[in-house]
Amino acid sequence: MPKVLIADKMDAVAAQIFKDNKIDVDVKPGLSPEELSAIIGEYDGLAVRSATKVKADAIGVAGPRLKIIGRAGIGVDTIDVPAATNAGIVVMNTPFGNSITTAEHAIAMMFALARQIPQANESTHAGKWEKSKFMGVELYGKTLGVIGCGNIGSIVASRALGLQMRVIAFDPFLTDDRARDLGVEKVDLDALLTRADFITLHTPLTDQTRNILDAVALAKTKKGVRIINCARGGLIVEADLKAALDSGHVAGAALDVFEEEPATANPLFGHANVICTPHLGASTTEAQVNVAIQVAEQMSDFLLNGAVSNAVNMPSISAEDAPRLKPYMKLAEQMGALVGQIADGAITKIAIEFMGDAASLNTKPLSALILAAVLRATLDGVNMVNAPQVAKSRGIAVSDTHSTDCPDFHTALRLIVTTEKGDHAVTGTLFAGKEPRIMDIENVPVEAALSGRVLFIRNDDTPGLIGAVGTMLGNAKVNIADFRLGRVPGGNSAVALVSIDNDVSDELFAALSALPQIQSVKRLRF
Repeated sequence: MPKVLIADKMDAVAAQIFKDNKIDVDVKPGLSPEELSAIIGEYDGLAVRSATKVKADAIGVAGPRLKIIGRAGIGVDTIDVPAATNAGIVVMNTPFGNSITTAEHAIAMMFALARQIPQANESTHAGKWEKSKFMGVELYGKTLGVIGCGNIGSIVASRALGLQMRVIAFDPFLTDDRARDLGVEKVDLDALLTRADFITLHTPLTDQTRNILDAVALAKTKKGVRIINCARGGLIVEADLKAALDSGHVAGAALDVFEEEPATANPLFGHANVICTPHLGASTTEAQVNVAIQVAEQMSDFLLNGAVSNAVNMPSISAEDAPRLKPYMKLAEQMGALVGQIADGAITKIAIEFMGDAASLNTKPLSALILAAVLRATLDGVNMVNAPQVAKSRGIAVSDTHSTDCPDFHTALRLIVTTEKGDHAVTGTLFAGKEPRIMDIENVPVEAALSGRVLFIRNDDTPGLIGAVGTMLGNAKVNIADFRLGRVPGGNSAVALVSIDNDVSDELFAALSALPQIQSVKRLRF
């Protein structure tokens, strides 16, 4: 039975979903880093919110059992994702559970900023009637600049368009078609800064977005701009924002997030033109239930079925994709393991081709699986999660191509691994849509199903090989389960795949290698 630790306060529905799925669950919010490190190795999954910091130290002592970290929310800056990736741990978030709630909070902050509602409320409660003091601005007809137009940013844009604002958006991943569908104008960052009356931030905190609004960027903004941040602290340099507020260049700011949280002290606190809330973006009853449900369902689906949803460090595999991909994943594993074991020399390039029906699949998981299988032949601890990073760190170029053209089969995968000594290629297909078959090895036609122990032989295409190998294995009491031969017509070389029931000793291996017909022989395991 899989076991999950819920390490933060989370709606009770999450624990119930795990229990309903026959997953053992412990709820232990408020663990110190030392306490988390002491027990994390006992669990297959870890569910957190923003309070628990999952650092490299904890991941390093987790051991092989921990397979998944689920974040009930969007931001994963409290999780050391590179360390998790290197350890082969899937990191998931829940990007949709609190999207509406956070977007609505941003809109509310924009209204409050435009009309100085918190300041007017405080003044009125104090018995003052300072009607002329709180002169606001309309949102109608103003230009809203959205930095980050993903799940939340796009909802904010939609609401702003409903208020008859003009919306411009900066997001490197926003396509022209998507921008047209949203009804926003796609611009670069400098154009957004110079044109926007209001700026709202909706990006994750990454190396690329950290301090995106610093003194240089703020100096480019329109005088009187108002800034809203309900995304992540660290996107704005707080000292630079304070200076811009003090000078009057920035008319006001509404902040739900801060560089250091909990924020009990901050240079912006007490500023007359700053509105602050204590990270309330996801704080609605609906959002808390939604993210708890989503993280528990996603983690359960992964632990029980292998489905991967909303992972930040590996391709997703939906519940609908999983059954269709399953036979292909077995084929991909076998092809990668085969080439990884027969390749000689340091790998410099891995190319994967998806042909026929395979080209229409969600091929990213298959690519990751092939990559992992190739690398695992010589490296320990490589899996689908960390294989791309391992390949990159070793300077291995990885590519994949898709073609609906597949003249020999209805579906096929081809893998070409280039080493310093040459290319090693294999082609595979599925029989009856579910049975993996190798169809050629290094351009030599040979049909084989791979399992268990296999001898891979490169040999001269001359009489006597089958008898010599069979006799030698028989004398050593090694039973042959299957013997597959392939050759290029008119050529001098051939290959053989010999499935065997017993291990081949070093002495027998040396004797096989010494046979005059054999160019090389390798012991493979599947």
